[in-house]
Formats: sequence, C-alpha cells, structure tokens
Amino acid sequence: MPDEFNRQMPFSLQAEQSVLGSILIDPEKFKDVAVLLYESDFYLDLHRQIYSAMNTLSLDQNRNIDLITLTEAMVERGDTDETTCRNYLMTIVEVTPSTANLRDYIRIVREKSLRRRLIEAASEISETAYDDSENINTVLERSEQLIYGISDSQQNNELEHIRDLLTKTHMSLSALAKDPEGQKGVQTHFSGLDNVLVGMNKGELLIVGARPGMGKTSFVLNIAENAAFKGKKTVCFFTLEMSGEELVKRMLSTEACIASTTLRSGKLSKEEWDRIGLACTKLAECNIYIDGTTESTVSRIKAKLKRIKELKGNGLVVIDYLQLMNDPTTAKNGRTAEVSSISRNLKLMAKELEVPVICCSQLNRDLEKTKEKVPTMADLRESGSIEQDADVVLLLYRPDYYDQKQDQQNRAQVIVAKNRHGSTGTIEMAWDPEHTRFSELSRIDEPD
Repeated sequence: MPDEFNRQMPFSLQAEQSVLGSILIDPEKFKDVAVLLYESDFYLDLHRQIYSAMNTLSLDQNRNIDLITLTEAMVERGDTDETTCRNYLMTIVEVTPSTANLRDYIRIVREKSLRRRLIEAASEISETAYDDSENINTVLERSEQLIYGISDSQQNNELEHIRDLLTKTHMSLSALAKDPEGQKGVQTHFSGLDNVLVGMNKGELLIVGARPGMGKTSFVLNIAENAAFKGKKTVCFFTLEMSGEELVKRMLSTEACIASTTLRSGKLSKEEWDRIGLACTKLAECNIYIDGTTESTVSRIKAKLKRIKELKGNGLVVIDYLQLMNDPTTAKNGRTAEVSSISRNLKLMAKELEVPVICCSQLNRDLEKTKEKVPTMADLRESGSIEQDADVVLLLYRPDYYDQKQDQQNRAQVIVAKNRHGSTGTIEMAWDPEHTRFSELSRIDEPD
C-alpha cells in the first residue's frame, strides 16, 4: 500500500522470528500459536510461508515439525530452495531468546498485525469517501464494518476446559440460589410468559412475529416499559417504522390510560392533562433510549449501543422491525440472504453486548389463506436463518381480528413457538386496543 509519509508499516522482525523459532525449538508450542495467530498476522512473506507450511505439516498431514520436515515442505511447495530455507530456519532458531516468552512474542505479532489492518482500513475508508459515485450510506456501512471487523477479531477464540466452565456455572447457580429474582434474566413482567421463558437472558435473540395489525409493536413496547420501570433495566428501542415522538405518544397512551385517538386529536380534558403529566414524570425516571432512524443496519445499531455504557449486562434492546433493516454487503445476493445475514448478526450482537435482543418480524401473507390463520414458525417472512438464529420465537395471534363475532373479543395469544432453553406453549392475554396495551391472564395452555 502506498505510504505518502514514507513510513514503514508496523511489524517486529524479532517477534515474528521468535514465534517461528519457538515452534522449531519446541514443536508442541504450535498448538498454542495456532489458536491465536493467523498466517496473515505475519508481515514478511517468508514468515507467512513458513507458518503456512507448519500448518500443513501439523494440522493437515499430522506430521512433526522440525528443520528437515519443514524445509522439505517448503521446497515441495516451491516457496524457496533447500539451502536458503535451511539456513534461514537455523537463523531464526539462533535468534530466539527463549520459548518461555512465547506468549509475549505472539502478543507483539498480533498487535502489529492489528495496527496494519487499521492503517489499511483507514486507507480504504479514505478512498471510498473521496469517490462521489459511492452512495454515502454504503460508504458509512462499509467503514463501520471494516472497523468493527478488526475489533471483533480480538475476541478470545480459545477452547475452555470443562472445569473452568463448571466453576463459572457453579458460581452462577450459587448467585441464583441466594438471589433468585435478582439473578434472573430481564423479565417481561407478564407472569405467564416469564414462567415459560424464565426471563430473557444475556446474549439471547428473541423474535416476535405477527401479521400487520396484531399489535407486535405495542407488545414489545409494553415489555420495554415493564423492563425499564419495574425491572430498572436500561432499554434501547430502535423504531424503524415510526418516529421517536410517535413511539412516545404510544407510551403515554398506555401509561396515562388515554385513547390514542384522543391523544392525536389534542382535545384533552384537564383531568387527562394531569394524567399525561404523571405519565411523563414516571417515564422520565426510566432509563429508556429511543432511536427513530428509518434506515438502519446491525453494525450501525451496534455502534450506537456501544456508546450506552450502562447497557451491557443490565439492559434490553428492542428493534422494530427486522424486515425494515438492510445489509448492503449481502443485498446483491437476494433478500432472503440479506435477512439471514441480518438475523445472524443480531444474534452475534446480543452475545457481544451481553443483553437480550428482541426483534419484531413480519409473517408471510400466505398465512391469511389458511383456514385457522394461527401462525407457526414456518410463516416467518423471508425467514432464511431466523428460526435457526433465534433463541426464542414468539408469535402473536388475535382471534377477533379475523372474526368479530366470536366469543374471544380483545383476547390475544402469545405462542411460544421456540424456546431453546425451556418449554413451549400458548399464553392467553388480554388486549386493550384503545390504549394499545397487553395485560396478562393467569392461564397457560398446553405447555410442551
């Protein structure tokens, strides 16, 4: 890459040589290096070739690594001639101070590699920013992905021994036994649903699917309010369908028990204004953040969430809704592939931020052609990997939406169609259309 300041790209010759030399001195060390360094982490081409040949010998061919086998492998690959290869391998063994400091050598090589990737990313960002033919949203998306791709690569990728995991699990169970309520995941505060889900846990992706008009926005908004007000959680709500002000009006309608049509008309009595004031005071005390950006991507949402320090480990993220999101990097592969990429990245985001993520999803129109019109997971629109990525799938169904004469007026069913960590079933709830509010009934039908 051209360097206008004639500066050398960051790298440490001695650290790269010492990593390779440590492996030649003690071939058993290769397993420690292989989980932390990639071939691309080495700056010099010769070092990349040596490390690649080590990979081939150890992992692909299950052979021992030494001066002879490594020289033979590199010569067969056409990387270098035998004399030059053997002499250089002997040199890097001689200049390696000690295998005891291998972890430090690895750290230095890794840090230099990350610095080079940052420089390359900055250069690519600069070039695309100068190109006026590129859509600015595509430029921003690509820039964010480049930076967060580097950040994500620093995640620990080593296997954990079961004894370490047992220790963590035992500590978690002990904490749960001492404080059952405090250690549970984020509660919906709908007891029937919480009994089935046992809370919404860190790193989980929950999909709420429904046809238009079923109240999925109201449902997740009710959960968000409950989590913030009753659970004292930090809640971040991304509304891609309406503005933040419109969302707050819905919240005020629910909290102040004022019909949404009355709020929109602005014709409020003194008593209703008093209730609005009380609702405003109550909601202002909640730790709720709202984003009304109409176009968004997972990387952009993650960038915003990382700025909310109190969210990690003690919050809830709600996105309304999945089909309004986009992913410029996979859009050319078709909408199904794009939605699949979005759902997978939402799951990864939940794990990284250590929060449950609720995302609304549309259901296919074909559901309307069925006799019962009761949704199933197969009805998830442009589903792709949504079913696979989701830890929990909740489907909303209101019988009176299709039949005003039937006897279940203002009733709703929350169908737990998937629950990776527990049972499934149907929770009966009440629906208040005037105030866009769900409330619980005490009955749970047919748990699996």
